[in-house]
Formats: sequence, C-alpha cells, structure tokens
Amino acid sequence: MQRRTLVVVVLTQVLGGAGLAAGVSVGALLAAQMLGGEGYAGLPIGILTLGSALTAYLVGRLTQQRGRRPGLAAGFAAGGLGAIGVVVAAAWGSPVLLLVSLFVYGAGSATNLQARYAGADLATPDRRGFAVGVALVSTTLGAVAGPNLITPTGRVAVALGLPELAGPFLLAAAAYLAAGITIAALLRPDPYLIARAAARELPTAPSAPGAAERTTRVAGGVVAGATVLVVAQIAMTAIMTMTPVHMREHDHDLDAVGLVIGVHIAAMYLPSLLTGVLVDRVGRTAVAIASGGMLVLAGLAAGLLDDSVLSSVVALVLLGLGWNLGLIAGTAMVVDATTPADRGRTQGRVDVLVALSGAGGAAVSGAVVAASSYGTLGLLGGALALLLIPALAVGARGRTVPARSGVE
Repeated sequence: MQRRTLVVVVLTQVLGGAGLAAGVSVGALLAAQMLGGEGYAGLPIGILTLGSALTAYLVGRLTQQRGRRPGLAAGFAAGGLGAIGVVVAAAWGSPVLLLVSLFVYGAGSATNLQARYAGADLATPDRRGFAVGVALVSTTLGAVAGPNLITPTGRVAVALGLPELAGPFLLAAAAYLAAGITIAALLRPDPYLIARAAARELPTAPSAPGAAERTTRVAGGVVAGATVLVVAQIAMTAIMTMTPVHMREHDHDLDAVGLVIGVHIAAMYLPSLLTGVLVDRVGRTAVAIASGGMLVLAGLAAGLLDDSVLSSVVALVLLGLGWNLGLIAGTAMVVDATTPADRGRTQGRVDVLVALSGAGGAAVSGAVVAASSYGTLGLLGGALALLLIPALAVGARGRTVPARSGVE
C-alpha cells in the first residue's frame, strides 16, 4: 500500500508542481500590471497565500474526518477553478476578480504541499524523511517546466485574444484539475484511514515484531517543526515574490525571468530525495540548522550581489535549497510529534501557520522594496533565518513520551 500510495503521490505532484509554478512565476508581474506599480506586486501573492491558509485548514479537517483522498481532490479542484478565474480577470481587466481568483487559486498551492503528508502516512519512522522526499522531488518536473512555458503559453493566450500574462494560468488550471482527478480516481485505499486503523490495532499487541518503543518529542517537536516551516516559508516567499519584478526593472525579459524561477523551483524540489535521506540518517535538527545557514547565504546573495541574471540564479538557488532542507526537516518533526489519531488536524493547523506567514512575507515584500530596495529585502530575509536557532533550542526542551513504531 505504501508503494502504491507513493506512485499516486508522484503522479499528482508532477501535475501540481506545474500548476503551482506556472502561476507563481507571473503572478507578481500580472499584479503590478493590473494594479499599477511594484508596491502592489506582493499583494496578490499574499492573497493567494491567504487562500492557501484557509485551504490548509479545511483539507486538514476533511482529512481528519474522511481521509486524504477527498481533501486533496477537493483542494486541487478549487485551485484549478481559481486559475480559470485569474484568466477571466485578466481578460476583463478586473483587479477585484483577480484578487478573488488568486485567493481561490491558492487552494492548489496548499493542497500540493499537503500531499507530502500522504506519502508519509504509511512510512515507518526511520523512512519518513525519505517518503516526504519522494513526494517533493516529483514536483520538480512540473515545477521546472511551468516557468519555462511562460513564453509558449503566453503566445497561446494572445492567439486566444487574452493578455500574454494570462497564459501560464491556463496551464495551471489544466494541471490542477488533472491532479484532482488523479487523486480521486487512484488514491485507493486511503493511506490516512489505513494508518489510523492500524494504529488502533497496535496497542493490543505490544510485543509484536517491530513494536519496539521509540521516543518522540511531542510539545516541543510540533513547535520546533512548525517554526522551521514558517521561517523557511517567509524567507523564500518574500525574496522569490519580488525577484521577477526586480529583474524586469533591470530590463531582463520574460525568458530570463522564467529561467531564474525555474532554476529556483528546481532547487526547491530536486534535492528532496537526498534531503530525505539526510533527515532520516543525520537527524531532523541538524538538517534544520543547515536550512537556516543556507537561507542566510541566500539573503546575503540577494542583498549584496549585482543585478545580473547569474546573480539572481545564485541567490534563488540558495533560497530554494534552504527552503527544501527546512520543509523536509520540519515536516518530519511534525509527523514524529503526532499520532494518526490527531495527525490530520495538527498538520492542517501547522500548514495554516505556514501559509499565513508566507502571505505576510509576500505582502510586506513589495512595500519593503518600494520603500527601500530589493537588496534590503534580501538582507532582512537572511536575518530572519537566524531565528531557527532559538526555535530549535525550544524544541530540544520538549517533553518526551513513548511512541510506537510502524505506521505511527
């Protein structure tokens, strides 16, 4: 069942990655064009992330009640409908419809991230990092292809009588709807329901093979894991959101923007298998510390290097790597600190915090650049990553309780 689940998650993540990356790559540009100025460029991404936060909560609740399949399928479907709304808003020139549609479109982003938990539902504790890594690395194909299809999809949009920047959202709509159909049709049996049922059986056979007790950090584990996820999301979202706008101001074309964002997203997802192995073998805390260091370097690169395409690539590759390390380490911490009985609800709440934090980072990023500069934004993002050190210290003081092995 675990192998089958991972196959379905892989297929879904490829599609979801394309839907996520295609829209995010030009979201800030479309906003600046329709709302009139770079000061508003971060606002739509912030609104998108607010929609992501609401979806994370709803998908978590639905998962708790009915399993992964209905929650993930509904979330992807909503993301596809939101992308269609963005296309219509661009065609009509309606900023209000654009913001409403981006809010709904954010459902796809949240659902794409929630799918990583499905890969870990049936994994044993010493394979959770790897399972999350498999789910995330699958996003690479679609996520890298999406930004590099900006120009071709833009031509399709123009041929249909639509604005050029609406093109990537046509791709996003098709990708998210296809991901929802894949989940609804193929994620059977539901891994979360199987894990929860298996956990209920385990207490009756404490001496069964593989039921040796393990120590799990509970309160501190959730706090530390959530903080790692939040900090990585804020730093990544803030800098990534303003990079396309910054590049366009320095006369780089859409192909260059697509290249930089595509390489950035590759760095976010491609190392996931290696990161997952490191999380399992080296430890969650060590990888989380490495995440903080990588994000600090990314902020310094964005703040101090010149305005060339190469400099943007360096900064955003470091940013993507830092986010990848933090996401997998933080996710493993949260899974370790929960049981199947409460995991869906807790994961949803944690992802709400992550999404809201990303929304704040994206919304503030435009104002920071307008008031100061892109370099200042990069330095602030790097400084924020230093907060991971006290957060991990708090997690290390968390109380411990015995936890069972196997699916739990």
